[in-house]
Amino acid sequence: MTLSDVALARHIAETTGRILLELQHSGLFEGKSLGKAGDRCANAFIIEALKSNRPADAVLSEEEKDNPKRLRASRVWIVDPLDGTREYGEARTDWAVHIALSIDGQPSIGAVALPGLALTLCSGNPQLVPPSPKKLRMLVSRTRPAAEAVAVAQALDAELVPMGSAGAKAMAVVRGEADIYLHSGGQYEWDNCAPAAVALAAGLHVSRADGTPLRYNNADTYLPDLLICRKEHAQQVLQALKP
Repeated sequence: MTLSDVALARHIAETTGRILLELQHSGLFEGKSLGKAGDRCANAFIIEALKSNRPADAVLSEEEKDNPKRLRASRVWIVDPLDGTREYGEARTDWAVHIALSIDGQPSIGAVALPGLALTLCSGNPQLVPPSPKKLRMLVSRTRPAAEAVAVAQALDAELVPMGSAGAKAMAVVRGEADIYLHSGGQYEWDNCAPAAVALAAGLHVSRADGTPLRYNNADTYLPDLLICRKEHAQQVLQALKP
């Protein structure tokens, strides 16, 4: 079976999600041990699936030792096998699987599975983002809300919406459940490449917190800040972030 890149990303994300749900429901693990088992099992499957279907492409995974050869590659799969390990271990629904393909540093293709919601969003089937409400809703970490995000929410008179993983928060904007996802607390490329690809395909604004574009497949994979929102709200947020 030969799949297009976007179909492969979606298929791997959905299958990984099913594996993680089976593991979660097995009763063999709980809490932190469930999270660790989920990370390892999901990563092993994704790596094998990509090796089998795209053997010439490079891979960057949160759970895999980095191979510097990827820096010379045009096509790099950037994956987070289990985004929101804590939420997964707590049997919540706000965790995700990220499968992205970066081409020449761009977040070109992405699939984000939300297995707890039986939902997968991908760049090949862009979501129609509904209109925003009168009072904006701003996503923040449910355990450690960033001071910058809280300050911007106050400046815009936006309602704070606590949520778990980065993928779940980004997809909440795509799905119209929230309006602004501003992250400033530190992320890596695998945390936001797939969400960025899906959000861009849906016509949303996606950038660094200073408004510059996101670039991937860097030697240093640390990509600490992110803004995903409707285009009409981007300037308000970026202006509120200025000192």
